[in-house]
Amino acid sequence: MGMVRIAITSLKTRWTSLVGAFVALALGVAMTAVMLLGLATAVGAPGGEALVSLVAALGTAGGVSAFVSAFVVASTFSYAVAQRRREFGLLRLAGATRAQVRRSVLTEALLLGAAASAAGCALGRLAAPGLVRWLVEAGMAPPGFVPGQQAWPLHAAFWSGLLVTLSGVAVAARRAGRAGPLDALRVADLDTGVMTAGRWLWGLGLLLTAAVLTGTALVTDPADLLHRKTYTTQPMLLISACGLLAPVLARPVIRALTWLPARLTRYTGRLVRENATAALRRSGAIAAPVLIAVALTGSLAGALDTVSAARTAEADARTAADLVVVPGTTATPAPTLAALTEALRAVPGVTVSPSGPTTLALIEPDGIAVGSEARTADPAGLAAVARLPVTAGSVTALDDDGIVLPAGWGRTTVGEPVPVIRADGSRTTLRVAAVLRDGLGDNGLYVTARNAPGARVDRIEVRFAPGTDRAAATTRVRAAAGPSGATVRTRDDWLAATAPATGRIAWLRTVLVLGLALVYTGLALANTVVMATADRRRELALWRLAGATRAQVVRLATAESALVAAVGAVLGCAVAAVQLAAMRTGLALLGVPAPWVVPWRPVGLVAGVCLLVAVPCAASAAAWALRHRPVSAVVR
Repeated sequence: MGMVRIAITSLKTRWTSLVGAFVALALGVAMTAVMLLGLATAVGAPGGEALVSLVAALGTAGGVSAFVSAFVVASTFSYAVAQRRREFGLLRLAGATRAQVRRSVLTEALLLGAAASAAGCALGRLAAPGLVRWLVEAGMAPPGFVPGQQAWPLHAAFWSGLLVTLSGVAVAARRAGRAGPLDALRVADLDTGVMTAGRWLWGLGLLLTAAVLTGTALVTDPADLLHRKTYTTQPMLLISACGLLAPVLARPVIRALTWLPARLTRYTGRLVRENATAALRRSGAIAAPVLIAVALTGSLAGALDTVSAARTAEADARTAADLVVVPGTTATPAPTLAALTEALRAVPGVTVSPSGPTTLALIEPDGIAVGSEARTADPAGLAAVARLPVTAGSVTALDDDGIVLPAGWGRTTVGEPVPVIRADGSRTTLRVAAVLRDGLGDNGLYVTARNAPGARVDRIEVRFAPGTDRAAATTRVRAAAGPSGATVRTRDDWLAATAPATGRIAWLRTVLVLGLALVYTGLALANTVVMATADRRRELALWRLAGATRAQVVRLATAESALVAAVGAVLGCAVAAVQLAAMRTGLALLGVPAPWVVPWRPVGLVAGVCLLVAVPCAASAAAWALRHRPVSAVVR
């Protein structure tokens, strides 16, 4: 019971240093509670795209919330333990064992986690209806969907909060237990032994794990790197690795960022550089929230833009048509469409390829029917107006008994029979006429009109023969399309109107995930900067006694915090760059000519917000620490 009383007293005394961890954990538990309440209602509810979107959004947000909460709690307690080395040394000097010191830290974490988890459950119960209502209005949840009133989601969220807390504090508690009685005599604030064997092992292990997962995906299935679950979870491994290796990675970044200021200023640049380098544990604690904020923003926003740009580039590479004729309405009669096609074919110097959407279900060897979108095609026209990535066979071999399909379906042998179910439910067996390279899921199936009952032409692609007068041919095409009310678009106009783009739901899901994560990290950053700066009262007072004015000391402390925040932003950009480079490599292996996409705007905005949080917090904390006479602050 003695250690429990000590833990309670410590929490009462140092509660201000743990506000950030408390709020981050409470919000993380609240998000988990909302997610589980939504999932509890979703179980047994009628399925649908909106419901699937809701489950995906809540699941992703809950997972990221748990990760960010654990990261913030671990970072906060790690630095708090480092600050209290003298305190733990005094406990050891008074007779406390290593196990008792560890239990005191774990007890503090348990009490903090219980209070934060209880607050998070209450907040989750209150906020769930409003959040779900917003999701319904945004189209991410089916109309009329409301969170359940079951009790088990709150219990699960509460215990998950405790688990996250204890998991994040376990290493810090072990470090606290290693404090010896002589640490009570410690006076110097220089960080020594920051990179322990365990920190090296975990940091390099996570880095190696991320490299192995990425390398395996590139070798076996490059398209997997473009899936949401992959580009959402894999950056977490790199973020954790960089957080553990921050003392090693931060030193060269600090040197690089201060190289010019150290030469342009008389003393400020050198002092800021040496202070940040000497106190790597403090620098790492401040840089960690910025690292996770910038890395998540760059990875998620960049991944969405990369996939969108890749789909657009793939659509552009597949289309060789010069003009695209789009029928006026979906209700255009079939005879009118047939007449339109014949009128276009009568234009001299052009090749015409009409196509329309249909559905097919391919029957797997185990008897399961897997549905897919497909398109009707005229073999000769398709070969002329499309640049399909054929790996085996030929598109011109497509006939009423054939099918063209991507390699991802597993039917890669030309002539192989494929049992299918057509749109009207009839069954037949088609042979593989050509196999396409897997792209981003848009290299679909092609069959002739005979195997697409009920399909209606929704576009007619037109390509000019070499040497054709393009202006005259375009005029004739427009004249042929006029009587049916069809619209004639140039290739670029049609691609701009129909090329795949990032969906609104995908952006809203990303905003939901990033919004919560940025709130956590902003609070953690402000809390850590205030805690770290206020703990430097003696150091700041020594600067005053050395002749620096109060304004100069405040500027030095503020500049150091800004520098460390910039270090976190650089490391975060490095994590995002590695993630986006892996995706770009996967696209290259898939043969998709996608451009490089760098999310400068969101990354710059988040980095700027982090600086706006760190600078005033450091300035106000330094000014508060200097409110007493320097001599009284030194004698402690």
